[in-house]
Amino acid sequence: MIGRITGTITHRDADGSVVVDVQGVGYEVFLPIGTAGRVESEVGQAASLHIHTHVREDALTLFGFATAEDRAAFRALLKVNSIGPKLALAIMGAMSAGELHDAIARQDKNAFKGISGVGKKTAERMLVDLRDKLDFAATGQTGVRLRAVPSQPGSPTDTVVGALINMGYKRGEAEAAVGGVINASGDENVEGLLRAALSVLS
Repeated sequence: MIGRITGTITHRDADGSVVVDVQGVGYEVFLPIGTAGRVESEVGQAASLHIHTHVREDALTLFGFATAEDRAAFRALLKVNSIGPKLALAIMGAMSAGELHDAIARQDKNAFKGISGVGKKTAERMLVDLRDKLDFAATGQTGVRLRAVPSQPGSPTDTVVGALINMGYKRGEAEAAVGGVINASGDENVEGLLRAALSVLS
């Protein structure tokens, strides 16, 4: 999975997406819209983005963030029931990772007021679902910090397990699903493994 992209921004759209040229290959990356995202995205500017690769059966979408903490916050939001990538990105555009940390720590649902798509029930669900899923290690700036999920290249098995973790599955269930698929078919093709594992998990 793609974990980081460094290149030059050659195109920018109003929906928050940019095209980053990396040695002649243009990657479309969706960025948070709003001041909290802190991603400089002017055309012609060099950019180095922390990437979350979102994989579905019919699409592979890249989401970019200025810091590993922002990406970790985005991934944590994806684990909340009913929050998909678009809503998670909107939340990250409205508040920084540090502000999200503090809101969860305080159990402050009012912190999410005014964010499009986040109603009272969604805010309450975030507070409950994320309360025990955050690593509240002390930092000098925000008081708390989210645990980032590493994205490192490896074997096809590691790649698929990493993709499933990025999609919100727990490591244990991801490894069990991939292991069962390999034992059943012996196939180590990344696309085939991912499809089969998603079928098992669904």
